[in-house]
Amino acid sequence: MPFYQPRPLGRKAEPFYHSEWIFELKYDGFRALAVVEYGRCTLYSRNCHPFAPFADLATRIENALMPRSLVMDGEIVCLDKRGHCQFNDLLFRRSEPLFIAFDLLHASGKDLRRERLLDRKQELRRIIGNGLPPIIFADHIYESGIGLFEKACELDLEGIVAKHQHAPYDPERSTWFKIRNRSYSQMLGREEVFERERHKEPVPGWLSCALACATAP
Repeated sequence: MPFYQPRPLGRKAEPFYHSEWIFELKYDGFRALAVVEYGRCTLYSRNCHPFAPFADLATRIENALMPRSLVMDGEIVCLDKRGHCQFNDLLFRRSEPLFIAFDLLHASGKDLRRERLLDRKQELRRIIGNGLPPIIFADHIYESGIGLFEKACELDLEGIVAKHQHAPYDPERSTWFKIRNRSYSQMLGREEVFERERHKEPVPGWLSCALACATAP
């Protein structure tokens, strides 16, 4: 299976409406690629390093997908009873993590990165349905990013992501853009938490890795 690099996210200040774009919720967690090959899953951070702190989640993913071989792009998260991401629960291992899958890069020996985003998501949904625990399919809406953004702000979520629906998966060119909720309550004090945990002695290996991934560009 070829090497895969996560596609970068650009930024936009305001949500928008466009007939050629789809919009997803922005999930507050750790970006990761799930590479399932020969019955084994490895999770890679956005810096392309093995995500060792989530080995148990990788095992649950491989068990759910056996005997498939595929590569998914997604986010490692912890959800509360309302289905809202809880970043501190993830950072401090307070609940069981899940994998939100929003793209499919490789499946059944075929590289899908040149296919349209909508076609890749359709194949991803075919494989995992609306959810194959511990995997959740990241659904989307068409055209109206403004309405989804307003709802995300109303529910105190991190924001949304805008994606061109016909675009291939190209890590050198960004056609994905995050639009953040500036009033998102879970961002308050986050940098202070990172700084405080970095200076604790000793810092557990899993937390050190998590902090490095969370603060990468």
